[in-house]
Amino acid sequence: MREPSWRRDGEHPDYRFTLANERTFLAWIRTALALLAGAVLLDQFATALEPRVAVLVLAVVLAIAAAILSVGAYTRWRANEIAMRRNGPLPFSWVLPLISAIGLLAAAVLAALFVVTS
Repeated sequence: MREPSWRRDGEHPDYRFTLANERTFLAWIRTALALLAGAVLLDQFATALEPRVAVLVLAVVLAIAAAILSVGAYTRWRANEIAMRRNGPLPFSWVLPLISAIGLLAAAVLAALFVVTS
């Protein structure tokens, strides 16, 4: 794989900051995998929750959120690397409020499904 041109831009940051940025990226990827696992779990094992179409919609939303988070993790990692190389401020990430809102929505829907089913 060819090295991206932005990696030759600016100064090389302290390796500790680069490694911290990479650890953050990996944490976001783990979160995306957890969302995807939750989607699979809902679809395959939450057979007692009704209405089934609501469970399926929630599983699809979680799977899409996992995909969005994976893309957002890379774009955030890249933007942070560029900012560090240029000695600039770290950029705002649109993924944080979006994932928080999806988590809130998923929790509310699951709570409602638990009440309806019991």
